[in-house]
Amino acid sequence: MKKSKRQIEREEQIYQLSTLVAGEFSLQEVLDRLAEAAVKIVGVKACSIRLLDEKAGELEMRSTYGLSEEYRDKGVVSKHDTVIKAAFAGEAIVLDDMRVDGRVKYKDATIKEGLVSQLTVAMQFKGRDMGVLRLYSPRPKHFLDDDINLARAVASQCAVAITNAMLYAKALEGARMAEQMRLAGVIQRRMIPEKAPEMPGLDIAATYIPCFDVGGDFYSFQKLGENSIDVVIADVIGKGIPAAIMMSSFRGAVKAFADAVGDFQNYCENRNKADCAREIINRINRLACEECRDGEFITLFDAAFDIEDMTVTYCNCGHEPAILIRDGEVSDLDKGGLVLGVDPEAEYEVVTLKLKEGDYLLFFTDGLIDAANFDGEFWGKERMLDAVKKFTSGSAERMIKYILGHRRRFVGLARQIDDTSMVVVKVVKR
Repeated sequence: MKKSKRQIEREEQIYQLSTLVAGEFSLQEVLDRLAEAAVKIVGVKACSIRLLDEKAGELEMRSTYGLSEEYRDKGVVSKHDTVIKAAFAGEAIVLDDMRVDGRVKYKDATIKEGLVSQLTVAMQFKGRDMGVLRLYSPRPKHFLDDDINLARAVASQCAVAITNAMLYAKALEGARMAEQMRLAGVIQRRMIPEKAPEMPGLDIAATYIPCFDVGGDFYSFQKLGENSIDVVIADVIGKGIPAAIMMSSFRGAVKAFADAVGDFQNYCENRNKADCAREIINRINRLACEECRDGEFITLFDAAFDIEDMTVTYCNCGHEPAILIRDGEVSDLDKGGLVLGVDPEAEYEVVTLKLKEGDYLLFFTDGLIDAANFDGEFWGKERMLDAVKKFTSGSAERMIKYILGHRRRFVGLARQIDDTSMVVVKVVKR
């Protein structure tokens, strides 16, 4: 049977409608195209598309075609409306004459707009109510079975196209967020020293390996005078953006305080080095207590090297103890106290150690030893210490590569969930 010109046009319009399902369009663009297509396919005066807002319990007018702005803004429609409830129950609701039908809420606006009959069908996707498609005619009793079938087909295509547009919008937002995270990681890594400072009598090396774009690890080097340098390594509890923001804020505060201290020797003139360092830690802790909320805290290891006396004055604030490697023997530098940000009155023990040529000091965050293989087994501190003991000589940089090489052989290509930071300081001849 030969198709009529009208049938051919409808089939072409339905095909064009189907292209919206797979297209990469914004939600509003899809809605506007759908409203126009519905009018042309069914052959009516106007169309409106309302989407369901579950929280508000209302259907929000999102797009119209052939309707005035005044009619579009006439008022809200509740999901408990008689017509809407019936449409969501699967019915196609036909109002033959809106001017006299008791189910019409805005009769005056309807009459002014010149609308007489109405057809309402639900847009549903996988059993989920998404909204309604409404078609309008200036003639009474306009909508017949053929129109209803067409409207249902259009509404079905609408539901799929709208879902695709929403998913596309989420994908774009995800891509934007990923790019923002990447840029945040770039900025954060600028805060990590690109290379360790040079200091007569010390060979210093460091590395930072993030497992995400941003994280909570940081280390810093602050020269406190001609013969002094302060090494800080810290870990903000948590992952991702919150930890990164707190890390950035805390790092800035620590650096500002160190700058204010100036020359370590002058600041501590006529005072015991340990007492001086303790005062600094107390101030940093009080600052952390002001900034941290419940469940937030910071672990930190601070070590001030005095090249003139060849000593290190350190305090471990709940961090992984630094390791002193001397003549093949290892010992933990574990003196200190509570993590920062919990108790403003916490007391900290500060210790000064004499150093000698050939000593290595290893500072690290827990991501180094908490690295796991595909079986979920942690590399652990014992394996790390075994690797350290086998390293007999070489630069600080070589020690870092040696340790990471041993860890890599254990964990393989397994994805890690925590950042890794390491600093190695080797005492050398001046």
